[in-house]
Amino acid sequence: MTDKIALITGASRGLGAALATALAPTHHIVAVARTVGALEELDDAVKAAGGQATLAPMDICVDAAMQQLCRGIFDRWGKLDLWIHTAIHAAPLAPAGHIGPKDLAKSLEVNVTATARLIGYVSPLLGAQGRAVFCDDHPAGQKFYGTYGATKAAQLALVNSWAAETVKTGPQVRLINPAPMPTALRARFYPGEDRSALASPASEAARLLPEILA
Repeated sequence: MTDKIALITGASRGLGAALATALAPTHHIVAVARTVGALEELDDAVKAAGGQATLAPMDICVDAAMQQLCRGIFDRWGKLDLWIHTAIHAAPLAPAGHIGPKDLAKSLEVNVTATARLIGYVSPLLGAQGRAVFCDDHPAGQKFYGTYGATKAAQLALVNSWAAETVKTGPQVRLINPAPMPTALRARFYPGEDRSALASPASEAARLLPEILA
């Protein structure tokens, strides 16, 4: 087994799954997602790529589960080399005056609260030499994007503060900029879009991997 450990939150589909597969030859993958079937499919892909995965069918919004996850990583490996956070909640588009309270609460829980909690739990595992990677996106201020835009902007504010705080001490905190992909998240924002012109998650993972590992 490789001695490099990568935690991927939101690993069951899209870019998270593609990055897990791309990292498989060099990292043991700890894959976190809620969907067991999708994680099992990812496990097959990781094995086909010559790697190994530890599947963690967990909800990142459950505090006790994330404590258990990070304690398990510490007990087994003592550290993390890489954390890639691709988990995100995309609430339906809506005018600012018609945002549903449940949609807002869920978006805050996944995109902001869970991210902040995970930063606190994962940072000690990454130490001075590890690296954390998040996806950049700036929909804030666009019409109908009030819920997603506000909570994604809050997430990025957390990440950018963490990056500024750890410049001298580590871990490294980076933002990547994926190209538009035919993911479930994008389909929610662009229904009926011609998806043939979009980049595949696999091709984006191959493009972004050198930046992630540089």
